[in-house]
Amino acid sequence: MDAWRRLLLAVVCGVAVASIYAAQPILEPMGHDLGLSPGLAGWIVATGQFGYLAGLVLLVPLGDVVDRRRLIAAHLTVTAAGMVLTASASAAWVAFAGLATAGMFAVVVQTTVAYAASISPPAERGRNIGVVTSGVVVGILGARVATGALAEVWGWRSVYAVLAVLSLALAALVLLVLPSEERPSRPVGYGRAVASTGELFRQRVFLTRGLIAFFLFASFGSLWSGLSLPLAAAPWHLSETQIGLFGVAGLAGALGAARAGRWADAGRAVPAAGLALTLLIISWAATGQLPSSLWLLAVGIVLLDFAVQVVHVSNQHVLTAAFPDRLSGVIGSYMVFYSLGSALGAAATTAVFSAHGWTGSSLLGAGFAACALVVWAVDRRPAGAGTHDADTRREPVEARGADRAGHAL
Repeated sequence: MDAWRRLLLAVVCGVAVASIYAAQPILEPMGHDLGLSPGLAGWIVATGQFGYLAGLVLLVPLGDVVDRRRLIAAHLTVTAAGMVLTASASAAWVAFAGLATAGMFAVVVQTTVAYAASISPPAERGRNIGVVTSGVVVGILGARVATGALAEVWGWRSVYAVLAVLSLALAALVLLVLPSEERPSRPVGYGRAVASTGELFRQRVFLTRGLIAFFLFASFGSLWSGLSLPLAAAPWHLSETQIGLFGVAGLAGALGAARAGRWADAGRAVPAAGLALTLLIISWAATGQLPSSLWLLAVGIVLLDFAVQVVHVSNQHVLTAAFPDRLSGVIGSYMVFYSLGSALGAAATTAVFSAHGWTGSSLLGAGFAACALVVWAVDRRPAGAGTHDADTRREPVEARGADRAGHAL
């Protein structure tokens, strides 16, 4: 896959995930315009998340049934329709319908990652997944910066209008630029594809990577869902725009992890994940200094997002190598752990902050990171060396060599 195609797939992921997270910086004006009380404004983001979870179960398995290239274009088109509905909404229920639709079809991210893995030779799979997955982090963090600026100039509706235009343009480019996949002569049916996702939860390699992702993104959510609380309070009293600029530090860290895919291709996916999880714990020591230093906070954010991206790419590389015949299903099911972990981190950090301040939130985030490292360490025990999963045994030698440690389960 050439650089331009990798970039296109990364942009697809970034725009899709931005459709879910774009509301976070504009909740107040959006809720006010739609007639929602402050207590109900949080449902603006929650609606998209619920739609996303539904899409993981119902839509992602389609990638193992039909041509993923056409599926990506179709999902982007429906996402654009949801954005148009939201941008033109005169009542809250209309906006909720649009957000739920966009959230459900934002699972185009998982189909895109599976597509990238399917058209990549084993020696380049990790690199391509790393670049494409970077679009997700850019979309999450970049939305915090761009949305506030766009809404300040043209209002919150302009955010969704721009996302709709971008989604439609990307759908056309996908059909024009990307090659079709080589599909099996006897493709699996939709019902079987959905059922096979349940079977994954009996595979140890999948469960361990999923649990690592659960705690990883709980730690990630603890930072990004709670960070605005201490920054807006004494002694800093930062504005929403100033708070959003910390997303730039996050972007620097995430993009700095672009080599994670190359490490995976070189056979270092699992060791790199362990080192990154250790770095994640260390990052909270710097982030915890927020009450006295914004510079240490910025350093902590860079380290945290670097570590999260390295582990995330490594996990997906291991899973796509272990389950090459059901790429969409395994990526979609893995992302369930991501969603649940992010939700736990977001809910827990605000409660802990209210009771124990930012020190408590930092200990919470470090605790989640430590749990992920424990799962990784237990998974690495030599006792598991003789029990490979059946899917792993069918792996091509080239892919297996890159992740031998991760499959020794």
